[in-house]
Amino acid sequence: MPDALLVHQRLLDFYGIPQWRLTPSPLDELLLTVLSQNTNDKNRDRAFTALKDRFPSWELVRVAAPEMVIDAIRPAGLANQKGPRIQAILQEIYHQHNQGKNEQEPLDLCFLAKYSAEDARRWLMQFKGVGPKTAAIVMLFSLNMPAFPVDTHVYRVTGRLGLRPNEMSVEQAHPHLEAQFPPETYAAAHLNLIRLGREICQARRPNCPACPLKDICVYVKVRL
Repeated sequence: MPDALLVHQRLLDFYGIPQWRLTPSPLDELLLTVLSQNTNDKNRDRAFTALKDRFPSWELVRVAAPEMVIDAIRPAGLANQKGPRIQAILQEIYHQHNQGKNEQEPLDLCFLAKYSAEDARRWLMQFKGVGPKTAAIVMLFSLNMPAFPVDTHVYRVTGRLGLRPNEMSVEQAHPHLEAQFPPETYAAAHLNLIRLGREICQARRPNCPACPLKDICVYVKVRL
């Protein structure tokens, strides 16, 4: 099995330090990630912008007619599923943290910054449609908490490299990879593994000769 820190350093040398998109709040990040499920970044961003343009606050999204929310997020696909999920998340945040407070106080997730990482993960995953990947993205990029998100690209690439057992599930891969990589590398390693999966280590036709990790990759050794 290759050393995870070596994998991280090789990808830094190859791609450089990756940049994450800017998001103004943990709640924005959570809802962006819900919208991103089963679609691409462009359509996710179109849907998020349309939702924010139509509703100036998340409170207005919470109390809106469901069909208006669904219509706004159609560019992201699966709008009939994602719209109710977004409103359910906002309703639960309101009931748990805003009910009885000043009605002008915005909905947010800033209170999670006071939680432990495990408590924050558990709290985020109470919602339908929010799994370990979505929770980890919010934790890592918006709450500055240690978490290693595993999407389809990260799962595929780490399996081929031998950084995780082939029979390991996506859910099991989250804590496993968190243990393999040092916490300070989580963000860059996550993003560079995604880039490698999109550009070189693709699902059907991986371009192994172009890969900066080919000499330490289990998949290449077996394939050759």
